[in-house]
Amino acid sequence: MTDTIALGGHLMFGSAQDDKAPATAGRDGSATATSGVVVVLKHRWPTYLALALVVATFADGLPAPEFLAWLLVVMPVCYLIFGALRGELHGPGVLMLHTAGLLGFGVLALVALAVDHGIGWYVLAAGWLGHAAWDFAHHRTKNVVPRAWAEWCFVVDLLGAAAMIFMS
Repeated sequence: MTDTIALGGHLMFGSAQDDKAPATAGRDGSATATSGVVVVLKHRWPTYLALALVVATFADGLPAPEFLAWLLVVMPVCYLIFGALRGELHGPGVLMLHTAGLLGFGVLALVALAVDHGIGWYVLAAGWLGHAAWDFAHHRTKNVVPRAWAEWCFVVDLLGAAAMIFMS
């Protein structure tokens, strides 16, 4: 289920549950357009940080494929660490699913480095797109990692994969 917040006749998508900032009202008690925009901007801070990281990482070209392959392995390790710290790996099959994810992304990273350089970029991009889907699923289910982390990682993975596809 997608929560929506109506702002000045526009629908802004997000989770009302995550918006902890109180709404600011105008003199007549109605919500102001400015306060709505501020709430949305505050709510999407992980996206803005992710955009800054992607620009800083890919603005002057692609990093070494070994670095991006290493990150493809580190990302699911972070999910395992978050899940362990949050005590959310105990559900039926959760630890097994995340371990399988780590192994799957690890295999993709190794394959990307083992094949022809040109094909390797597409394998890496596929791995990063797969991890973006992984992030999206975690964001929607609100499990294992904080939603802000899943949002941040989704944007980084999606735009990083696009950079690998279009810049290689």
